[in-house]
Amino acid sequence: MSALYREYHRPLLAFVVRLTAGDRQWAEDVVQETMIRAWRSADRLDPDAVSLMPWLATVARRIVIDDRRRRDARPQESGDAPLASMTVPDELEGLLHQVVVSEALKALSPAHREILHETVLRDRSVNDAARALGIPVGTVKSRVYYAVRALRVALEERGVTA
Repeated sequence: MSALYREYHRPLLAFVVRLTAGDRQWAEDVVQETMIRAWRSADRLDPDAVSLMPWLATVARRIVIDDRRRRDARPQESGDAPLASMTVPDELEGLLHQVVVSEALKALSPAHREILHETVLRDRSVNDAARALGIPVGTVKSRVYYAVRALRVALEERGVTA
């Protein structure tokens, strides 16, 4: 087999490179597969033949044809370009939003932070928040209104817009 490889590798590779339109890597794969098939069929090859090149060329040509058919049967791969333009949600953006909102909340008065904590973060109704804080319902409503306005201004100062 090594003698067969030494004798026919170069001419077979040159032949297959032409079949594969200059794709040397594909041609190397085809030559390798051709040599494997020759090794498997060694008992059927004629040792007295002048040249095994016609048999090797036929096998290589069939391998190239089969490869082309296999490639044509599958849809073409589009490469990485669509993946590069695809937006992938990452946790960094969410983390940045949390930091900005946290900083904006720190800019509020303690009363405004407290009322937003009770109504928004703890998801309490106005009545429940009034009971929890021990203040009138009307005070809760006005504090929520002014706290949301102050938070909006604080977020706008940090570059966050609706």
